[in-house]
Amino acid sequence: MSTFGFIKAAAASPRLKVADLEYNVKEIEGLIRASDSLGTAVIVFPELCLTGYTCADLFGQRLLLDKSLDCLAGLLDKTTDCDVLAVVGIPLPVEQKLYNCAVAIQHGKVLGVVPKTYPANYKEFYENRWFTSGYPLSKSITEIRILGRTIPFGSLIFHCEELGCSLGIEICEDLWAVVPPSSYMALNGANIMANLSASNELVSKSNYRRQLVAQQSARCISGYVYASSGVHESTTDIVFGGDCIIAENGSILETSRRFDRGSSVIYSEIDIERLASERQVNRTYADNCEYDGEFRKYRKVDVSYNKPFRVDKDNFTRHVPPHPFIPDDPLSRDERCEEIFNIQVAGLAKRLEHTGTKHAVVGVSGGLDSTLALLVTGKTFGLLGIPAENIIAVTMPGFGTTDATLNNAVQLMKTMQTNVNEINIEPACLRHFKDIGLPEGTHDITFENAQARERTQILMDLANKHNGLVIGTGDLSELALGWATYNGDHMSMYAVNCSIPKTLVKFLVKWIADNVVDYESRDVLHKILDTPISPELLPPGANGEILQKTEEVIGPYELHDFFLYYVIRHGMPPRKVLFLAGLAFDGKYSADEITKWLKLFYRRFFSQQYKRSCLPDGPKVGTISLSPRGDWRMPSDAEANLWLNQL
Repeated sequence: MSTFGFIKAAAASPRLKVADLEYNVKEIEGLIRASDSLGTAVIVFPELCLTGYTCADLFGQRLLLDKSLDCLAGLLDKTTDCDVLAVVGIPLPVEQKLYNCAVAIQHGKVLGVVPKTYPANYKEFYENRWFTSGYPLSKSITEIRILGRTIPFGSLIFHCEELGCSLGIEICEDLWAVVPPSSYMALNGANIMANLSASNELVSKSNYRRQLVAQQSARCISGYVYASSGVHESTTDIVFGGDCIIAENGSILETSRRFDRGSSVIYSEIDIERLASERQVNRTYADNCEYDGEFRKYRKVDVSYNKPFRVDKDNFTRHVPPHPFIPDDPLSRDERCEEIFNIQVAGLAKRLEHTGTKHAVVGVSGGLDSTLALLVTGKTFGLLGIPAENIIAVTMPGFGTTDATLNNAVQLMKTMQTNVNEINIEPACLRHFKDIGLPEGTHDITFENAQARERTQILMDLANKHNGLVIGTGDLSELALGWATYNGDHMSMYAVNCSIPKTLVKFLVKWIADNVVDYESRDVLHKILDTPISPELLPPGANGEILQKTEEVIGPYELHDFFLYYVIRHGMPPRKVLFLAGLAFDGKYSADEITKWLKLFYRRFFSQQYKRSCLPDGPKVGTISLSPRGDWRMPSDAEANLWLNQL
């Protein structure tokens, strides 16, 4: 069995000599053994790797073809003790025609042979000069004789029931087809695609090739292992770079360093459980599978492994980003922020146009969430040609408000040229505490929530007064944890931040500061970015500092956002989330800390669903939203014990 559904895959580009088969087999054997020692389930080699892809008219030489089979037999003899499933490429004559084939081998045996569907026949590639498409033959025969044995041939999927892994194979040009064979394989259950390739290097071709691999892995909801020929192929007219790629459902997991002079191999873990979960919830995939139209059928070949696949911290090579909502690459991060900001603005603009209102009311605390909501509102009003002074911006200092946050709020409202309002809520709250009999000096949950509800009442009544909309400030992380006062900051008339996690809010505000607003606004935004996250509902310290820090109470938001992503987006069980969090935050949080906050996440997520069941409208900006109307339907009284017990 594999750990948490991960299996290790490898893509290799061996050093070779064109037409020197014994040399090539020795290199291939070494890579097979190395990958097997690491517990690899599948290793993929380039097309025609036994002979070299660039043999050209030498493929017409019987000596070369016979030697290919001899060397394949030698490779089988030398790898009988290897558990890894290796896929190698050879030229294979069948019924007096020559085919460009992939051969799947394991435990010293050939498990099956898959011919190339679309031999390349353009510009620098003239495969039709030597090779025939394997598709017509695959429809007429299902077995061939190789090395004295009858072997499955044609449209095959190599299936391991124990691992839940099904491997489909296509060869180079097949991926470039209008409908690649891997698309049909996916409909027949294959969840990992192997591509044996010989793709030459041209300016910008590598980027296109990697996009193609990533896109096909997304379209098929599969893993994709791509291995291309390297620099030691013939350079008579073209050069190969040894481009190897491992992708999963649209994401590149690992790539090789091209133009390496030695044999190269890359590894990564493919998450079979995650792919199964994605396919299960993707109705388009399910509907495709049920389609009764004409599409290619595949036969399964059983695969078994002698050794269990164990994944732990020491042998896990896949990068697990600690902030899954935030791209690592700065350019991609900027593009993400710009797109999210535009989605927020577009959503609010439509709501304002539909309601015909020319005013909006925003509560501004000097914190990140309300800052983002005000920035979105300001941009929207500019887009619609409505004066910024029609934004009724209100700061409402209370018992816990510090001078720093109050000054930041007022300064931001002024630099954005909004209608500036300051309403101190302390007198109203003190009167309310007296009315309900709350003893003076009591700083309990009633003391805190009464302030939040007082602020919401002010905002709602101002919206009525000005015929405007209250713009919500709460974010996705707060909704997941229920860290909002019911019918307080929980409520608004349009919630622009509702599907943005807390870790991303900070990057959004910084991007807006650096790319959208003027210098004066930028200065105050950077001050807000440096302010600790706090609801400021409890009195500050003697020196006016913030004492009530949210993350000290409910835990680090970066952990909760990590949990949220894998629990909701991928439906992962607690132990798997815990394992991945341990990798992502290695050295920053201990296992006990992560476990503690993960338990809190599950408790709060289950117990606070009633707050999410009545959320106001707001735009979905990413793959996760907790809107009860479109994305997340959960009973408000479900028990968390099943999940907590696993921890």
